[in-house]
Amino acid sequence: MLALDPLLNDIKLWSVAFLIVVIKVVVIFVVGLVATMLMVWFERKVISYMQNRIGPDKAGPKGLLQTLADGIKLFFKEDLIPERSDRFVFKLAPYLAFVPAFLVWSVLPMGGDFSNGKDGSVTLFGHITKLQLADPPIGVLLLLALSSIGVYGIMLAGWSSGSKYPLLGSVRASAQMVSYEAALGLSLATVILVAGTLSTSGIVFAQNSFTHWHVLSTGVLPFVIFLVAATAELNRPPFDLVEAEQELVGGFNTEYSSIRFALFYLAEFMNTITMSGVMVTLFFGGPQPLRLGDGKWGANPLWFTGPFSGSIWFLLKLLVFLYMYVWFRATLPRLRYDQLMNLGWKVLIPAALGWFMLLAAFRVGQDNHWNRVVVGVVTVAALAAGAWLLRAASNVAARNREREGAMF
Repeated sequence: MLALDPLLNDIKLWSVAFLIVVIKVVVIFVVGLVATMLMVWFERKVISYMQNRIGPDKAGPKGLLQTLADGIKLFFKEDLIPERSDRFVFKLAPYLAFVPAFLVWSVLPMGGDFSNGKDGSVTLFGHITKLQLADPPIGVLLLLALSSIGVYGIMLAGWSSGSKYPLLGSVRASAQMVSYEAALGLSLATVILVAGTLSTSGIVFAQNSFTHWHVLSTGVLPFVIFLVAATAELNRPPFDLVEAEQELVGGFNTEYSSIRFALFYLAEFMNTITMSGVMVTLFFGGPQPLRLGDGKWGANPLWFTGPFSGSIWFLLKLLVFLYMYVWFRATLPRLRYDQLMNLGWKVLIPAALGWFMLLAAFRVGQDNHWNRVVVGVVTVAALAAGAWLLRAASNVAARNREREGAMF
């Protein structure tokens, strides 16, 4: 699974190649922790500026150490375990929510040389390697698997607490995440269809110019669906129904305190950074620089060149998404739960499935030399008929609910 990185073909214990791998692991762990702390500070500062406030400004320059101060406070607070809780599962749940967010970074290319048809390999200490910890041929499937594990952390946290409100919050979270996982997977399938590979570095390699970025080559809609579904998966506003304080006290983490509460808190922000990195990788070329084409003009990358220029591009794209998520939190109101579920099941999933079928039909037509116009007309007509049937079924269900009245 790891053999695609040339560094790992003949790795030996305590060799330079082994030390490079250790450095990669340490860098991912340290950068992940520091990035999470900075993300908390970044969100507080940006929202305060949007609301004409100052935000944290006492701990460290510009309040940079405020998150560190909060972490130290939580670390030394009393750790409470409810009497009726399942102690083992109660202690395990925060790690199931926090650890997968780190593991996702192991398969994301955070830099590398993809120019002139190169595969992202760079030379470090005389060894050829890639600026990612592992490059498995099933990297996208690993991303989906790790993102799904977070559901277990939240569900088990609510169930093991032995309290009703956390249980309600965890049940709500499970329904929300399972619903939007389907839309997220279907939108991701369009990327796999266009790129022709499950490898994350292969997906980045396929986006060798701006016009080949998958946000454009898939038709924009899959990215919009992925963005909305990912926001719901992260429990970020306007989909933060899992932690609806007005209804569920604090949601699934009501009974948690001290460092275990901090792990859930950090997991939310770490997952935001992780999912932003996934979107950059899948739809915006990852560490690929901005190339406006492969013709006479715009063939050279703009602004940055050099062996680590890809990492700079990756960071800049990542910051755009992080700012966007903070903007969402500051401006969008929370949805009702029925609106949340209707959007997932009745809009996003059908739209993602229909768009995937449209792209698949064009791909099959291209392989068999069919007329693209005929393929497009037939496919759109079939999708329109399916949309009409879905709308009719929804209207019938709404009339039945109105006639029968509320259940409670």
